[in-house]
Amino acid sequence: MAKELKNFTKRADNYSQWYNELVIKADLAEQSAVRGCMVIKPYGYAIWEKMQRQLDDMFKATGHQNAYFPLLIPKSFLSREADHVEGFAKECAVVTHYRLKNDPEGNGVIVDPEAKLEEELIIRPTSETIIWSTFKNWIHSYRDLPLLINQWANVMRWEMRTRMFLRTAEFLWQEGHTAHATREEAEAEAQRMLGVYATFAKDFMAIPVVQGVKSETERFAGAMDTYTIEAMMQDGKALQSGTSHFLGQNFAKAFDVTFMNKDNQPEYVWATSWGVSTRLMGALIMTHSDDNGLVLPPHLAPIQVVIVPIYKNEEGLKNISEKVLPLVEKLRARGISVKYDDADNRRPGFKFADYEVKGVPIRLAVGQRDLEEGTVELMRRDTLEKETVPFEGIDERIADELEDIQKALYDRAAKRLKERTIEVDTYDDFKKRLDEGYFILAHWDGTPETEAKIKEETKATIRCVPFDTDKTPGVDIVTGKPSRCRVLFARSY
Repeated sequence: MAKELKNFTKRADNYSQWYNELVIKADLAEQSAVRGCMVIKPYGYAIWEKMQRQLDDMFKATGHQNAYFPLLIPKSFLSREADHVEGFAKECAVVTHYRLKNDPEGNGVIVDPEAKLEEELIIRPTSETIIWSTFKNWIHSYRDLPLLINQWANVMRWEMRTRMFLRTAEFLWQEGHTAHATREEAEAEAQRMLGVYATFAKDFMAIPVVQGVKSETERFAGAMDTYTIEAMMQDGKALQSGTSHFLGQNFAKAFDVTFMNKDNQPEYVWATSWGVSTRLMGALIMTHSDDNGLVLPPHLAPIQVVIVPIYKNEEGLKNISEKVLPLVEKLRARGISVKYDDADNRRPGFKFADYEVKGVPIRLAVGQRDLEEGTVELMRRDTLEKETVPFEGIDERIADELEDIQKALYDRAAKRLKERTIEVDTYDDFKKRLDEGYFILAHWDGTPETEAKIKEETKATIRCVPFDTDKTPGVDIVTGKPSRCRVLFARSY
């Protein structure tokens, strides 16, 4: 059984298949009975909960409050912001009736044709419209601003080609929605929250990201600017890992949300929205994991340390437990999540393989000889290195090792990003480097036509104009027309 658990497709052979197998074998999620949707299993959800808890703390530390808004949006609401409805129209699921009835022919239930809704309802693909219709009732004066709201929710976008965590018809996310008295304040908020996402990616996910602004073609429907963090996966593809949008006054005008300023004059409010989703799970998997399974950064691992006793009889287990249980308490007192797996329904070899596949950062094995010699076997999941170490002071050693693993994973990912991001000046070289799995900084003439041509011919998109991009003028790699700066291209998930 242990062998079967580790029988993975290799990343080098088929990266996509490796990913799909890992999600299932690591017990993160599975396909559901509903096409395009997934079931997030307890272990996968435990990782998401840790992400959620940390992000929620970071949002609250920056003054945001949580609220909840309806799942269903009147169709007329989406019609009010033309760019917004155009951007989401093809992905919307629509509720048309409110009742079922028994089929007179005896074939189960059917939709009652008499129960047609006067106005169809859209299952939210995002919540700007329903939230801004609500904000109209909450905002009257400059004293009501800024309004800083976040929502944890599920959304529905009717995706035709799905992959667990990366792209599903229903997914979980948070969406922040804020209202401000001035343009400057709203733009600062949008960039501040992108910084929060980048900090979370670095400090908790151990993932370096490129921060920047989206091209007009790639920006959020209804936004004036979309800011993004882009992460590099092991195959060189990009994964958009969080976005923040400066919405201007578009939604305020669509829903007539005004406030009386300090001069007692009416003004439209300025808006932002920002979000991350369960796509972060995909980023976590594809940035760090290896051919043996999941590799988790300790700051997000549901189980940071697992201890496996190796014994021949009940007496042996009792002796090991007497030694190990005080250590479990010591570790928990340090805030370290630990599991002592003394279950007798699985052999130690199976447990080792299982926890390896699930990416538990540190594994301790304790046997009779360890008791006699005052030692314990410690294995790091990131390097797969085993070491026999003194039991005395092991709690301190584990705390240090966990932080070292966290740093090592980030450093490894940062090295990959640095080494595989290059400047390119010709279209032929551009295509060659794309096939080799690089992020490419190249000149672009700023036109959607050139952007579309590159996408069609290479499947690469402009991921962003990095905040720290080289501002030296140049010429477009395709058209030869003037370019103001280099932009970041990559193939993406």
